[in-house]
Amino acid sequence: MSTSSEQKHRSAGPPLGTLIGDRKLVVCVGSGGVGKTTTAAAIGLQAAIRGRKVLVLTIDPARRLANSLGLSRFGNDETQIDLSALPEAKGELWAMMLDQQKTFDDLIERIAPDDERRDAILNNRVYRATADNISGSQDYMATEKLYDVVESGRYELVVLDTPPVKNALDFLDAPGRLARFLDKRVMKWFLSPYDKDRVFGRLLTSTSAVVFRLLSHVFGREFLDDLAEYFQHFRDLYDGFRERQEAVVEMFHDRKRTSFLIVCAPNGPSSEVARFFLDELRQRRMPNPGVIVNQRHLTLGRKLNARTELGETLTGLADGLPPAAASSLAARLGAAHRRMLGLSKAEGTIVDSLLQALQPEQKSWQVPRLDDEVNDLAGLARVGACLFDASET
Repeated sequence: MSTSSEQKHRSAGPPLGTLIGDRKLVVCVGSGGVGKTTTAAAIGLQAAIRGRKVLVLTIDPARRLANSLGLSRFGNDETQIDLSALPEAKGELWAMMLDQQKTFDDLIERIAPDDERRDAILNNRVYRATADNISGSQDYMATEKLYDVVESGRYELVVLDTPPVKNALDFLDAPGRLARFLDKRVMKWFLSPYDKDRVFGRLLTSTSAVVFRLLSHVFGREFLDDLAEYFQHFRDLYDGFRERQEAVVEMFHDRKRTSFLIVCAPNGPSSEVARFFLDELRQRRMPNPGVIVNQRHLTLGRKLNARTELGETLTGLADGLPPAAASSLAARLGAAHRRMLGLSKAEGTIVDSLLQALQPEQKSWQVPRLDDEVNDLAGLARVGACLFDASET
């Protein structure tokens, strides 16, 4: 166990407010169920309060978060959030949910070499049926939309709530996955029967031709023609996908404009995921200023004196109660506090261990478990204040 001074050194780094003020992109990563989406929205709101024009881009958000932002639901378009309830807000807050199909369509329109090939892909029935189901396409589309809005210059800051992923590396590996898919040998093999340079007689004796005739019998030649056209046009777009991939990777590594923030809860499984992300981001040389520990149980850090502090708490609460009932209430309050103290101590042990994995320049921010649900802008502002204000003291 490190000393308190060592822990302070390990968590040293730029205040979160200063960090947000200097960056164009903040990406929140971590395991599910730790308040990652709420944290992303709270960061965006605090940046807007401080005068920036901010977009929070989220994937599959909870309905509760939409309500917190004053929306009946998240839409597929960039929607401005009404901040009139927060007179201190000096900037603008916008939000949107990723529309995977629309993002894919927009990408095709941007990188298609001409209108004919663009329309051929967009109207291809295989494309329409599979665009949402290509392996890893949700993660790829998240990075694509991210690159688009950051490069557009419409916002001073973009905050991304990363998509729910089974494999924690899916999002980080997303740039280039589609390009690698388009370059696979299976695609080249499938397209070989359509290669105009091949001699037909030679083709008929090839293994691919035998399998191709079998597939034609099972699925029908028309379907295979559509599939081959789909693959052929996507192969023609390979250079465009590769260029976009390289641009996204460069953006992810740009320390002057990008920061990855790891969000976790103070429990064993979540802290292990946080450690995993710390290692992966470090190995990939992606800028990571530190970890946000969400939903901490904070207490006085000591036992309560039953005769003084508990007595003061009970004053008024126990008025009118028989002495025995008042004594029982005091005992139960004391027991509840001891249980909370034990929980807080256990969480502290987990957090202290996590802090030891930080580099000297990295920092940790802690958000206490709030008494009330975060269901409005005021709640988001409270979460954001815990991150911005407490880290700057």
